[in-house]
Amino acid sequence: MKRKLLSVILMIAMVTCLFTGCSKGSDDSSKTGSNKAEGSKTSDDPVTLTVWCWDPQFNCYAMNTAGDIYTKAHPNVKVEVIETAWDDIQTKLTTAVTSGQTNTLPDIILMQDSALAKNIINYPDAFVDLTNSGIKFDQFAAFKTALGTVDGKKYSVPFDNGAAITCLRTDILQQAGYTLDDFTNITWKEFIEKGKVVLEKTGKPLLSNQAGSPDLLMLMMQSAGAWVLDENGKANFKDNAVLKEVIDTYVELVKSGVLVEVNDWDQYVSSINSTTVAGAMNGCWIVATVTSAADQSGLWGVTNVPKLSNAGATNYSSQGGSSWLVCANSKNKDVAADFLGETFGGSVELYETILPSSGALATYLPAGESAAYANPQDFFGGDTIYLKITEYASKVPQVSYGVYNYEARDAIGAAITKIVAGTDYDTAIGEAQKELEFQMGQ
Repeated sequence: MKRKLLSVILMIAMVTCLFTGCSKGSDDSSKTGSNKAEGSKTSDDPVTLTVWCWDPQFNCYAMNTAGDIYTKAHPNVKVEVIETAWDDIQTKLTTAVTSGQTNTLPDIILMQDSALAKNIINYPDAFVDLTNSGIKFDQFAAFKTALGTVDGKKYSVPFDNGAAITCLRTDILQQAGYTLDDFTNITWKEFIEKGKVVLEKTGKPLLSNQAGSPDLLMLMMQSAGAWVLDENGKANFKDNAVLKEVIDTYVELVKSGVLVEVNDWDQYVSSINSTTVAGAMNGCWIVATVTSAADQSGLWGVTNVPKLSNAGATNYSSQGGSSWLVCANSKNKDVAADFLGETFGGSVELYETILPSSGALATYLPAGESAAYANPQDFFGGDTIYLKITEYASKVPQVSYGVYNYEARDAIGAAITKIVAGTDYDTAIGEAQKELEFQMGQ
């Protein structure tokens, strides 16, 4: 009788499993941070991961290479890269979220680091919390991981290193009686004085910058561990001593002729490649632009950036840099997270492959130990520039960009245009702060 009763119970249990589904333990994949996403394909089903990113020679190239590496181990997965300008990504993201049409978003998007906090805080439900995805975030540079961490949750997989560098034409410096060492570990005052000598003896300004662009000013700000928003995210323009020194320095660069302003990005690139100027100062991704002029191989050098005079000033900063996020509406969230974890968060081969042709430096720490990073670069006089830049990255002061970072940058860009044209500093900065505070609803 007991055996018959047990058989009946087992039969009922099997039928129940057949119609309701059984598993060992619970797999509530809709919960934030789950390794498996609701509605995702099985590991054997064909999967296409769509990715939005910009710059064919840099980001798109890196993502396509990552796709090739991942497909070798997962032949059912295809990565489709859709070249999309950063401004368009931001616009499409905002439109999709505010209109409730997140199904128009791809599986993965690339986002500028300076926009991470704003988008994650404003649209937390738009992105997958990757904290418990299995991605080894402790294998990345801490300052990069921190940029995509909100309320203790990690949303972004760091990609390129935005450590700032100064690239200089060593042959032109030599004509003026200088070497690269003369521009290493110096102040902005020294940079300008030496730049005047270079201009006088060679006719070449040291730098160019897109008129109205705040990029160089923000680079200076971060080198001192300061920003244009305070710790509470409020506008910090009028009584910001570091900002005052930054703008005074920029004005002196322009008026002295050591820096020449250009109209747009294309002219900026052209000024570097055509030797209109003798150098470039930007995130280390500018290496790809500099090396595109193959006839100038052996004539360039890389060093750190000048520092301001205040007590917290350093010769290290960051400009640009970006990270990958998985969109929450993706039907393949688990595959997307696994893909990023195995490639950008787990493949030294990926970074070794993309480094020589794109100069895409990793913030994935194991990649920095690769022999590829120690290879002398003929274009830069045989210098091991990637080891040098990796060291710079470890010394970059960390700042909090805040939610209104882009609005603040735009306000500073408008202010510097007025100041260079002759508007009084206090007037221009006061107007900029009022405009930002209006946008912030303060």
